[in-house]
Amino acid sequence: MLDKFREAKQLEIESLRKDFMEGRIPAVYQGERPSFTEAIKAKGPGAIIAEFKPASPSKGVLRENLNPLDYADAYAKNGAAAISVLTEHKYFKGTPDFLFMMNGTGLPLLRKDFIFDPLQVAMTASSPASAVLLIARMCDDAGHLKQLIDIARMPGLAPVVEIFDQADLDLARHAGADIIQVNNRDLDTLTTTLDQGRKFIKQKRDGELWICASGVSERAQVEEMAGLGFDAVLIGTCLMEADDPGAKLAELTGA
Repeated sequence: MLDKFREAKQLEIESLRKDFMEGRIPAVYQGERPSFTEAIKAKGPGAIIAEFKPASPSKGVLRENLNPLDYADAYAKNGAAAISVLTEHKYFKGTPDFLFMMNGTGLPLLRKDFIFDPLQVAMTASSPASAVLLIARMCDDAGHLKQLIDIARMPGLAPVVEIFDQADLDLARHAGADIIQVNNRDLDTLTTTLDQGRKFIKQKRDGELWICASGVSERAQVEEMAGLGFDAVLIGTCLMEADDPGAKLAELTGA
C-alpha cells in the first residue's frame, strides 16, 4: 500500500520541485498556528483527534457531497482536541484546501498525507496546519526522517511520526521523534487490531506523546487506550460513517 501511496505523490512532488527551481517557494503561513501538543495534553490522556476523510482505501467513498465546514464545527463543539485532515486525493479524496476551509474553529489541524519529501513539508508550513504526519517507513533511513522532522519544527509544525512495527519505532527515536502514532492497521490485509497499540504503548518513554490510530469506534476503547497511557486516540472512519458525526463524537469523548 505504501508503495502505491508513494507513486501517487510523484506528480505532486515533481510540480513542487519545478516551482522551487523557478523561484516559487511557498511562503510560511503567517496566521495563528495553535499548539497541537498543548491541545492534546489539555484533554489527555485519551484526547480525541477527530478525522475528516471523504474516502479510504479499505472502504472506498465514506460519504458523498461532504461539507468540511460542517465537520469542523461538529468536531469543535463535541470535544475534539484536534482535527486530522486528509489531504491526499487519489485514495482519500482529500485536498490541501481542506486545511484552509477547516481552520475557523481554533482547533489545531494535523495534515495527514504521504509526506516524504522536504518540499511537501515546506508546502504544509504554508498552510494553517499545526502538525504534519510523517510515516517512518516511507523514509529511506533515520537521516531522511530527521531532516523532515527538523524542517517541520522550524515553522512550528509538530511532526507526528507514525509507526507500524518495532523497526519503525527504533527509526523514529533515532531520528529524534517525540510524538509517536501507533497505527493498528495491517498494511497488507488492511485489517485492524488494538493489540498493536496494547503492545507498543509499553515502550512509551517520559517526554513522549503517544497517539493510537485506527480501529477505535467505542467509548470503552478510548478509555482503555487512555488507561494504557495513550495521550490521544485518532478516530476517523466511524465518525465519517455516522449519520450524526457530532453526536458520535460526543459519545466517544464523553461530552
